[in-house]
Amino acid sequence: MRHIRLPKILSFRNIAVFFFVANFLVFLAYPIAKAFAGSLHYWNPMTGAYDWVGLENFEAILKDPLFWRSIWNTFYFSFFAVIFRIALGLGVAVMLYSQLAKCKTVFRALFYMPTITPLVAVSLVWVWMYDPQFGLIDKLFGIHVNWLNNPKWALPAIIIMTIWKDFGYATVLYLAALMNVPTDVLEASQIDGANSWQRFWRIIMPLIRPATVFVFITSLITYFQAYVQILMMTEGGPGDRTYTISYLIYDRAFVNYDFGTASAMSIVLFLITGVLSFLSLRLSTGKE
Repeated sequence: MRHIRLPKILSFRNIAVFFFVANFLVFLAYPIAKAFAGSLHYWNPMTGAYDWVGLENFEAILKDPLFWRSIWNTFYFSFFAVIFRIALGLGVAVMLYSQLAKCKTVFRALFYMPTITPLVAVSLVWVWMYDPQFGLIDKLFGIHVNWLNNPKWALPAIIIMTIWKDFGYATVLYLAALMNVPTDVLEASQIDGANSWQRFWRIIMPLIRPATVFVFITSLITYFQAYVQILMMTEGGPGDRTYTISYLIYDRAFVNYDFGTASAMSIVLFLITGVLSFLSLRLSTGKE
Protein backbone atom coordinates (compact mmCIF):
# COMPACT_ATOMS: atom_id res chain seq x y z
CA MET A 1 0.00 0.00 0.00
CA ARG A 2 2.87 2.32 0.83
CA HIS A 3 4.52 1.62 -2.54
CA ILE A 4 1.24 2.43 -4.32
CA ARG A 5 0.79 5.80 -2.54
CA LEU A 6 4.39 6.95 -3.11
CA PRO A 7 4.08 7.44 -6.92
CA LYS A 8 0.89 9.45 -6.34
CA ILE A 9 2.69 11.72 -3.86
CA LEU A 10 5.60 12.17 -6.25
CA SER A 11 3.22 12.87 -9.12
CA PHE A 12 1.38 15.55 -7.10
CA ARG A 13 4.69 17.10 -6.05
CA ASN A 14 5.92 17.23 -9.64
CA ILE A 15 2.69 18.90 -10.79
CA ALA A 16 2.94 21.45 -7.96
CA VAL A 17 6.58 22.20 -8.83
CA PHE A 18 5.68 22.56 -12.51
CA PHE A 19 2.94 25.11 -11.80
CA PHE A 20 5.20 26.99 -9.39
CA VAL A 21 8.01 27.23 -11.96
CA ALA A 22 5.56 28.13 -14.74
CA ASN A 23 4.01 30.85 -12.58
CA PHE A 24 7.47 32.24 -11.77
CA LEU A 25 8.55 32.28 -15.41
CA VAL A 26 5.31 33.71 -16.86
CA PHE A 27 4.35 36.26 -14.23
CA LEU A 28 7.72 37.32 -12.80
CA ALA A 29 10.79 36.41 -14.84
CA TYR A 30 9.32 37.18 -18.28
CA PRO A 31 7.85 40.63 -17.34
CA ILE A 32 11.15 41.67 -15.74
CA ALA A 33 13.14 40.53 -18.78
CA LYS A 34 10.65 42.22 -21.13
CA ALA A 35 10.83 45.47 -19.17
CA PHE A 36 14.63 45.40 -19.22
CA ALA A 37 14.67 44.79 -22.98
CA GLY A 38 12.01 47.45 -23.53
CA SER A 39 14.04 50.01 -21.57
CA LEU A 40 16.70 49.79 -24.28
CA HIS A 41 14.26 50.45 -27.12
CA TYR A 42 11.92 53.13 -28.39
CA TRP A 43 8.74 51.15 -27.83
CA ASN A 44 5.28 52.27 -28.90
CA PRO A 45 2.76 49.43 -29.22
CA MET A 46 0.21 51.73 -30.89
CA THR A 47 2.48 52.26 -33.90
CA GLY A 48 4.35 48.96 -33.62
CA ALA A 49 7.67 50.77 -33.13
CA TYR A 50 10.38 48.83 -31.32
CA ASP A 51 13.71 50.42 -32.20
CA TRP A 52 17.03 50.04 -30.39
CA VAL A 53 18.12 53.22 -28.55
CA GLY A 54 20.53 51.82 -25.97
CA LEU A 55 20.67 53.87 -22.78
CA GLU A 56 18.87 56.91 -24.20
CA ASN A 57 15.71 56.18 -22.21
CA PHE A 58 17.69 56.19 -18.96
CA GLU A 59 19.42 59.43 -19.95
CA ALA A 60 16.03 60.97 -20.76
CA ILE A 61 14.45 60.12 -17.42
CA LEU A 62 17.50 61.36 -15.49
CA LYS A 63 17.07 64.73 -17.21
CA ASP A 64 13.31 64.80 -16.61
CA PRO A 65 12.32 67.08 -13.65
CA LEU A 66 9.02 65.23 -13.30
CA PHE A 67 10.90 61.97 -12.74
CA TRP A 68 12.86 63.48 -9.84
CA ARG A 69 9.71 65.06 -8.43
CA SER A 70 8.08 61.62 -8.58
CA ILE A 71 11.05 60.03 -6.82
CA TRP A 72 10.83 62.62 -4.03
CA ASN A 73 7.06 62.17 -3.70
CA THR A 74 7.48 58.39 -3.60
CA PHE A 75 10.03 58.56 -0.76
CA TYR A 76 7.89 61.11 1.09
CA PHE A 77 4.74 59.00 0.66
CA SER A 78 6.45 55.72 1.59
CA PHE A 79 8.30 57.10 4.62
CA PHE A 80 5.25 58.50 6.40
CA ALA A 81 2.91 55.70 5.32
CA VAL A 82 5.28 52.99 6.57
CA ILE A 83 6.12 54.74 9.86
CA PHE A 84 2.52 55.48 10.80
CA ARG A 85 1.31 52.07 9.63
CA ILE A 86 3.78 50.40 11.97
CA ALA A 87 3.19 52.83 14.86
CA LEU A 88 -0.62 52.68 14.70
CA GLY A 89 -0.64 48.95 14.04
CA LEU A 90 1.58 48.27 17.05
CA GLY A 91 -0.30 50.70 19.29
CA VAL A 92 -3.70 49.21 18.52
CA ALA A 93 -2.31 45.67 18.84
CA VAL A 94 -0.93 46.44 22.30
CA MET A 95 -4.30 47.86 23.37
CA LEU A 96 -6.14 44.78 22.09
CA TYR A 97 -3.56 42.53 23.73
CA SER A 98 -4.00 44.11 27.15
CA GLN A 99 -6.27 42.45 29.67
CA LEU A 100 -8.45 45.55 29.87
CA ALA A 101 -9.64 45.22 26.27
CA LYS A 102 -13.06 43.65 25.75
CA CYS A 103 -14.61 42.18 22.58
CA LYS A 104 -11.16 41.66 21.06
CA THR A 105 -12.45 39.59 18.15
CA VAL A 106 -14.95 42.27 17.15
CA PHE A 107 -12.38 45.06 17.25
CA ARG A 108 -9.84 42.93 15.40
CA ALA A 109 -12.35 42.39 12.59
CA LEU A 110 -13.29 46.08 12.50
CA PHE A 111 -9.68 47.23 12.24
CA TYR A 112 -8.88 44.64 9.57
CA MET A 113 -11.98 45.27 7.45
CA PRO A 114 -10.60 48.34 5.58
CA THR A 115 -7.55 46.27 4.56
CA ILE A 116 -9.67 43.83 2.55
CA THR A 117 -11.86 46.56 1.07
CA PRO A 118 -10.99 47.34 -2.58
CA LEU A 119 -8.67 50.32 -2.81
CA VAL A 120 -10.70 51.86 -5.63
CA ALA A 121 -13.83 51.94 -3.50
CA VAL A 122 -11.98 53.34 -0.48
CA SER A 123 -10.38 56.05 -2.64
CA LEU A 124 -13.74 57.15 -4.04
CA VAL A 125 -15.26 57.33 -0.54
CA TRP A 126 -12.36 59.46 0.69
CA VAL A 127 -12.65 61.75 -2.33
CA TRP A 128 -16.17 62.48 -1.14
CA MET A 129 -14.98 62.89 2.46
CA TYR A 130 -12.34 65.42 1.32
CA ASP A 131 -14.82 67.44 -0.74
CA PRO A 132 -14.51 71.12 0.32
CA GLN A 133 -18.27 71.79 0.17
CA PHE A 134 -20.02 68.74 1.62
CA GLY A 135 -17.15 66.50 2.75
CA LEU A 136 -17.22 64.89 6.17
CA ILE A 137 -13.64 65.84 7.12
CA ASP A 138 -14.18 69.61 6.94
CA LYS A 139 -17.56 69.42 8.68
CA LEU A 140 -16.25 67.16 11.42
CA PHE A 141 -13.35 69.45 12.34
CA GLY A 142 -15.01 72.75 11.46
CA ILE A 143 -12.39 73.71 8.86
CA HIS A 144 -12.37 74.56 5.16
CA VAL A 145 -9.46 72.97 3.30
CA ASN A 146 -9.58 72.05 -0.35
CA TRP A 147 -7.56 68.93 0.42
CA LEU A 148 -7.04 67.26 -2.94
CA ASN A 149 -6.61 70.49 -4.90
CA ASN A 150 -4.24 72.12 -2.45
CA PRO A 151 -0.54 71.62 -3.39
CA LYS A 152 0.38 71.57 0.30
CA TRP A 153 -2.21 69.05 1.48
CA ALA A 154 -2.93 66.80 -1.50
CA LEU A 155 -0.19 64.22 -0.86
CA PRO A 156 -0.64 64.21 2.97
CA ALA A 157 -4.37 63.67 2.38
CA ILE A 158 -3.64 60.58 0.29
CA ILE A 159 -1.17 59.35 2.91
CA ILE A 160 -3.83 59.69 5.65
CA MET A 161 -6.28 57.65 3.58
CA THR A 162 -3.65 54.99 2.89
CA ILE A 163 -2.70 54.68 6.56
CA TRP A 164 -6.35 54.39 7.60
CA LYS A 165 -6.89 51.61 5.10
CA ASP A 166 -3.75 49.61 5.80
CA PHE A 167 -2.82 49.84 9.48
CA GLY A 168 -5.25 47.03 10.37
CA TYR A 169 -2.97 44.62 8.51
CA ALA A 170 -0.09 45.53 10.82
CA THR A 171 -2.41 45.31 13.82
CA VAL A 172 -3.34 41.70 13.09
CA LEU A 173 0.29 40.66 12.53
CA TYR A 174 1.48 42.41 15.69
CA LEU A 175 -1.35 40.91 17.70
CA ALA A 176 -0.36 37.44 16.56
CA ALA A 177 3.26 38.16 17.47
CA LEU A 178 2.28 39.47 20.91
CA MET A 179 0.24 36.34 21.60
CA ASN A 180 3.36 34.26 20.91
CA VAL A 181 5.46 36.11 23.49
CA PRO A 182 6.21 33.60 26.30
CA THR A 183 4.27 34.56 29.40
CA ASP A 184 6.85 32.96 31.70
CA VAL A 185 9.48 35.42 30.44
CA LEU A 186 7.21 38.37 31.23
CA GLU A 187 6.37 36.97 34.64
CA ALA A 188 10.04 36.43 35.43
CA SER A 189 10.89 40.01 34.45
CA GLN A 190 8.06 41.30 36.62
CA ILE A 191 9.40 39.33 39.58
CA ASP A 192 12.83 40.85 38.92
CA GLY A 193 11.32 44.32 39.29
CA ALA A 194 10.90 45.43 35.66
CA ASN A 195 8.05 47.88 35.15
CA SER A 196 5.63 47.81 32.21
CA TRP A 197 7.70 50.21 30.09
CA GLN A 198 10.89 48.19 30.61
CA ARG A 199 9.13 44.93 29.81
CA PHE A 200 7.76 46.41 26.60
CA TRP A 201 11.04 47.87 25.26
CA ARG A 202 13.52 45.29 26.56
CA ILE A 203 11.53 42.07 26.18
CA ILE A 204 8.44 42.41 24.00
CA MET A 205 9.92 44.60 21.24
CA PRO A 206 12.96 42.34 20.62
CA LEU A 207 10.71 39.26 20.56
CA ILE A 208 8.32 40.75 17.98
CA ARG A 209 11.14 42.17 15.82
CA PRO A 210 10.51 39.57 13.04
CA ALA A 211 6.95 40.89 12.69
CA THR A 212 8.26 44.46 12.51
CA VAL A 213 10.76 43.54 9.81
CA PHE A 214 8.08 41.75 7.81
CA VAL A 215 5.61 44.63 8.06
CA PHE A 216 8.32 47.17 7.21
CA ILE A 217 9.61 45.41 4.10
CA THR A 218 6.19 44.45 2.72
CA SER A 219 4.90 47.97 3.38
CA LEU A 220 7.93 49.51 1.71
CA ILE A 221 7.46 47.40 -1.42
CA THR A 222 3.72 48.11 -1.49
CA TYR A 223 3.99 51.87 -1.07
CA PHE A 224 6.79 52.27 -3.59
CA GLN A 225 4.36 50.78 -6.10
CA ALA A 226 1.39 52.91 -5.03
CA TYR A 227 -0.57 54.43 -7.88
CA VAL A 228 -4.22 53.33 -7.60
CA GLN A 229 -5.11 55.92 -4.95
CA ILE A 230 -3.21 58.56 -6.93
CA LEU A 231 -5.13 57.69 -10.09
CA MET A 232 -8.51 57.71 -8.37
CA MET A 233 -8.05 60.76 -6.15
CA THR A 234 -5.80 63.32 -7.89
CA GLU A 235 -4.36 61.91 -11.16
CA GLY A 236 -1.00 63.30 -10.09
CA GLY A 237 -2.29 66.80 -9.40
CA PRO A 238 -2.46 69.52 -8.47
CA GLY A 239 0.38 70.10 -10.89
CA ASP A 240 2.95 67.40 -10.14
CA ARG A 241 2.48 67.37 -6.37
CA THR A 242 1.13 63.81 -6.10
CA TYR A 243 3.03 62.13 -8.90
CA THR A 244 4.70 58.97 -7.62
CA ILE A 245 7.12 56.91 -9.68
CA SER A 246 4.54 54.15 -10.19
CA TYR A 247 1.90 56.62 -11.33
CA LEU A 248 4.43 58.24 -13.67
CA ILE A 249 5.18 54.80 -15.15
CA TYR A 250 1.46 54.29 -15.71
CA ASP A 251 1.16 57.75 -17.25
CA ARG A 252 4.07 57.23 -19.63
CA ALA A 253 3.00 53.73 -20.67
CA PHE A 254 -0.79 53.80 -20.87
CA VAL A 255 -1.47 57.48 -21.49
CA ASN A 256 1.47 58.52 -23.68
CA TYR A 257 2.27 54.99 -24.97
CA ASP A 258 5.97 55.56 -24.37
CA PHE A 259 6.67 52.06 -23.14
CA GLY A 260 10.45 52.43 -23.52
CA THR A 261 10.70 55.29 -21.04
CA ALA A 262 8.17 53.60 -18.75
CA SER A 263 10.25 50.40 -18.81
CA ALA A 264 13.39 52.36 -17.89
CA MET A 265 11.55 53.92 -14.95
CA SER A 266 10.29 50.51 -13.84
CA ILE A 267 13.85 49.16 -13.84
CA VAL A 268 14.97 52.10 -11.67
CA LEU A 269 12.03 51.49 -9.32
CA PHE A 270 12.87 47.78 -9.17
CA LEU A 271 16.49 48.52 -8.24
CA ILE A 272 15.58 51.12 -5.60
CA THR A 273 13.02 48.83 -3.97
CA GLY A 274 15.41 45.88 -4.05
CA VAL A 275 18.27 47.84 -2.51
CA LEU A 276 16.12 49.30 0.28
CA SER A 277 14.57 45.92 1.07
CA PHE A 278 18.01 44.27 1.14
CA LEU A 279 19.44 46.95 3.43
CA SER A 280 16.45 46.72 5.77
CA LEU A 281 16.79 42.94 5.95
CA ARG A 282 20.55 43.14 6.54
CA LEU A 283 20.20 45.73 9.29
CA SER A 284 17.51 43.74 11.06
CA THR A 285 19.58 40.54 10.74
CA GLY A 286 22.58 42.33 12.21
CA LYS A 287 20.56 43.46 15.21
CA GLU A 288 19.21 39.96 15.63
